[in-house]
Amino acid sequence: MTALEVRNLVKHFHGTQQSAVNNISFELSNGEILALVGPSGCGKTTTLRMIAGLERPDSGIVCLNDRVVASESVFVPPEKRGVGMVFQDHALFPHLTVSENIAFGLRGQSPAQIRQTVGEMLHLVGLLPLSKRYPHALSGGERQRVALARALAPRPVLVLMDEPFSSLDADLRMEMREHVRRILKSMQATVIFVTHDQEEALYMGDRLAVLQNGHIEQIGTPEEIFHESNTRFVSEFMGDSDFLMGKVTSGGILTEIGLLKQVVDLPVSTPVEIALRADDIDFLVDGSGNSVIVERFFRGAFNIYRLRLDSGQTLHASTSHTQILPVGMRVRAFISAEHPLTIFSEA
Repeated sequence: MTALEVRNLVKHFHGTQQSAVNNISFELSNGEILALVGPSGCGKTTTLRMIAGLERPDSGIVCLNDRVVASESVFVPPEKRGVGMVFQDHALFPHLTVSENIAFGLRGQSPAQIRQTVGEMLHLVGLLPLSKRYPHALSGGERQRVALARALAPRPVLVLMDEPFSSLDADLRMEMREHVRRILKSMQATVIFVTHDQEEALYMGDRLAVLQNGHIEQIGTPEEIFHESNTRFVSEFMGDSDFLMGKVTSGGILTEIGLLKQVVDLPVSTPVEIALRADDIDFLVDGSGNSVIVERFFRGAFNIYRLRLDSGQTLHASTSHTQILPVGMRVRAFISAEHPLTIFSEA
């Protein structure tokens, strides 16, 4: 059953002709999490705010549970849409304690129900010892977790999250992803999760919508987005891809670092670009090789080497953290991927 339908949303700002959101459409089923991901200014938060009712679209339709809440003739205010919202700036009530902030959206329930739900939310976000504190006495990360708990407490059908973990440290951020995704799934809530963090989007989303310049470049499962990118932008943004020129031959794609034995449905001699991530490239020390090491980046569990090919193009290759080679060493780079690579035709 479709919980949310967005059709042809358009939004301009400041009287400009350029669209902040340009003809965006998608649907969400009940219990589905959609991650909106893209660079700053691509329209993620504006889309979220139109769904929430905080912005009115210039055109297009928003339906919640088959009820139109925004169109050219209808505009239901935010408080009557039945959505939960988590903002980047927390938006807590400064005169209420942590518990009172979380309980704010539970009015109408019995005191016993409110106490139980608040307790569950406090436990979920790890703030049980701070239940009586006021927002000014909390750290930024703690305030963000209170805002998250307040949005989840009423068990809304639609939850809208705008960079909800951005103020948390790395370890807590990973822990919160797991907790929050688990509780959202247990509530069977429909969720739109906005982030600019590719790894976070891949973890949180049942599907991802990659945005650029106000429109959706691609929408699909994390695996489809990562491994089967439809556009060069998606491939580069979601996987830090390099792009190696090649030419279609009868036996595969010929490149300056060797033949990629991958069949493509293109005429022989068609120029193409191969999207390559660091784990698709390997190299061997070779004094007469095709490239030279120009930089090494230590990433803890692995190294990333930047290689400059004799043509001048650079590629990146990942190796074990124990393999330490000097800048300036000549090597022979080659494609080591054991899966089909994404190919973009230059024709």
